[in-house]
Amino acid sequence: MNVDPVCGMEVITDSLHSTEHDGHQWHFCSSHCHEKFEADPDQYTIDPVCGMHVKPESPHRTKHTDNSYRFCSEKCLHKFETDPVAYDGKGHASEHEHASKPVAAADPEATYFCPMCPGQEQKGPGICKSCGMALESMATPVLKEKTEYVCPMHPEIVSDAPGSCPKCGMALEPRTVSAEEDHAELDDMSRRFKVSAVLAAPVFVLAMVADLAPGWLPDGLGMGAVQWIEFALASPVVLWGGWPFFERFALSLKTWNLNMFTLIGLGVGVAWIYSVVALLMPDIFPPVMQMEGGFVDVYFEAAAVITALVLLGQVLELRARSRTNEAIKLLLGMSPKTARRVAEDGTEADVPLEDVLPGDVLRIRPGEKVPVDGVVTEGESNVDESMVTGEPIPIEKSAGEKLIGATVNGNGSLLMRAEKVGADTLLSQIVNMVAEAQRSRAPIQKMADTVAGYFVPVVVLIAIIAFIVWATVGPEPRLAHAVVNAVAILIIACPCALGLATPISIMVGTGRGATAGVLIKNAEALEIMEKVNTVVVDKTGTLTEGKPTLTTVQAVGNMTEDEVMVLAASIERASEHPLAEAIVAGATEKGLEPQSVEGFTAITGKGVSASVGGHTVLLGNAKLMQENNIDVTDVAITVEEHQRGGETVMYLAADGKLAGMVGVSDPIKVSTPDAIKELHDEGIEVVMLTGDNHNTAAAVAEKLGIDRFEADVLPDQKAAVVKKLQGEGKIVAMAGDGINDAPALAQAHVGIAMGTGTDVAMESAGVTLVKGDLTGIVRARRLSRATMKNIRQNLFFAFIYNSAGVPVAAGVLYPLFGLLLSPIIAAAAMSFSSVSVITNALRLRNAKL
Repeated sequence: MNVDPVCGMEVITDSLHSTEHDGHQWHFCSSHCHEKFEADPDQYTIDPVCGMHVKPESPHRTKHTDNSYRFCSEKCLHKFETDPVAYDGKGHASEHEHASKPVAAADPEATYFCPMCPGQEQKGPGICKSCGMALESMATPVLKEKTEYVCPMHPEIVSDAPGSCPKCGMALEPRTVSAEEDHAELDDMSRRFKVSAVLAAPVFVLAMVADLAPGWLPDGLGMGAVQWIEFALASPVVLWGGWPFFERFALSLKTWNLNMFTLIGLGVGVAWIYSVVALLMPDIFPPVMQMEGGFVDVYFEAAAVITALVLLGQVLELRARSRTNEAIKLLLGMSPKTARRVAEDGTEADVPLEDVLPGDVLRIRPGEKVPVDGVVTEGESNVDESMVTGEPIPIEKSAGEKLIGATVNGNGSLLMRAEKVGADTLLSQIVNMVAEAQRSRAPIQKMADTVAGYFVPVVVLIAIIAFIVWATVGPEPRLAHAVVNAVAILIIACPCALGLATPISIMVGTGRGATAGVLIKNAEALEIMEKVNTVVVDKTGTLTEGKPTLTTVQAVGNMTEDEVMVLAASIERASEHPLAEAIVAGATEKGLEPQSVEGFTAITGKGVSASVGGHTVLLGNAKLMQENNIDVTDVAITVEEHQRGGETVMYLAADGKLAGMVGVSDPIKVSTPDAIKELHDEGIEVVMLTGDNHNTAAAVAEKLGIDRFEADVLPDQKAAVVKKLQGEGKIVAMAGDGINDAPALAQAHVGIAMGTGTDVAMESAGVTLVKGDLTGIVRARRLSRATMKNIRQNLFFAFIYNSAGVPVAAGVLYPLFGLLLSPIIAAAAMSFSSVSVITNALRLRNAKL
């Protein structure tokens, strides 16, 4: 067995659908997946270690046995290079198949055996005593889904278990957000903060009284006792409360990814260790630093309070970060838990949602939520789709209409046939797309990453220089001043706010877009959308409803209109084009029965040909007639009149002579004129592409106020038109909904797929509009503008904060004003800077689109 790289389904090795790419043989479950892979194979490269899709721009790659391999992260690359034979499956299939399967949960009651040593059995899992192999269960294992954890700031960091990011030290988050969030880290940090705050408060009060008003101390409580009490109370705060920070500090040194926890660990560690040494060995300090009784000043209160404040900052940050995913949680919470299934005998019963299968007939009663995606089979009602489309007006639904899972039924009762369930529903796809977009990186983040990469080493260097300066030329006690100022620099300069500035805005912005029917595939598309000045739109299905109807039938010569209709419907019945469906539907309405055809051939961009009832029939545009020497001059004027009315006209030829013509009209969407106007108001030029002739295109363009259009465009020419516009210096967004739009969507700076279109178009696009009309483009642009403005604000605040905070902590104000920054104040400022950045990002939830 192999695994389809597009959909992940198992495929037999002798599948009819296969191809070779990058030195590997790939197999597919269907022609649909095969076509998606052929359109852009790099999008479906599989990491042979973890089985995940690898982005085309991934730099992690190697060669083995003359085959090329690409990886999602440096971790997977290292694993492969350590033991390539273990991961070198055919076409990556064997390892991907392994990685894609759920992990079996150990059953302590089951009997386990060794596959190599007969007779080696025991209750529960373990290791074979003879050969050392892991024992296997004799019982059918209980399966559980494997959860992956990623870093919100570094999405390339992926782990099978919770933990902290080796680059920035932040807590890893589940790749897929669930409605019931895991608060384990928040609970742990909250517990540590509460205990630390209770212990740190008396340390701070005792230290302040001892320094500022020693007369207030109780009789008999000398300085030595005070310092030992501070040590006893502060040490649990630093060593237990701050333990997660020291773990991340050690990891940052081990991997040499210096980050905010490098500075926190250094700052708190230096303050506590200095104080312990001063408490235990005061005699090693110079006499000038010793007070009456031989004691040396200690800074246990600074170490304890800094730890408590950083913990408070982590608690506030984790709470705020949990709110950034509220949009996804809201979507996840929309699905009903049960569905009312109608059996073949007409009986009805409520069943769990996970038990619903494609093809099941379901009852949706008034006011209930639609359980899964499907189509109405009986009944009429209005359905509120605002939660996934952003449109507040309920949509009328009747037999044949599509239903979206989690939308709300109105006052009518509906019967529906389930088509997509589980992970295949639109709601699930939206959640997955938004979750992936939130982990992607915007180009603007490269600036912040570059600065952050140099920032921590520079801060450590500044702290060392400040320490040396204060220790050599500063006022007495010099060493104490040196320690205090170095610690203040390390603490206040933590670059957490700088690292959060971009990803936190992306998370909130993409979530806000999802609630407005604008799905962002990656952060790069969201950033570029703000700069777009030209939108290229495909006419059919984008400007128009995409549901054409037959409007004109005219016979020429000896044929009757009914005969023309029968020939046209017969030849078009084998076609999947929307215009073909309109012609077949028109014949059916007239009670005409299409005939069988032979030798059907679709001629891209021109029409179709076939043999019908002994006649050689052609149906298509003027180009097709011209190539086959069919004279159409007799109807040229009539055809032009229909075209100027916005109709798409097709000629019908039988046995080498013109037999008639049929005209099809595709009504313009009600929302299109307003959307075009709003795009013009945004300063965006709208360019229409269509395969229709010039006259029809001109009529539609004039009606909508579109100044520029390209007519007679073949499907494979759309990408060339986009490239031509890009050559003119324009930032181009392409909107389309069909398979033939995919190359153009990929060519554009930003591809915009109409959600009512095909999966291939959505895969090729950076933005998907769930509603499928152009007003979504306006929303996407406003979302982009609001998000990028928010990111710039966050970066400005973070840069200004660190730029101003470090010199003050170093003591530049001391010569003029005698002011020094307390490490405790530095810790408070550092903690709340991150919270302020997150709070600013959360304002995007209320952005008007």
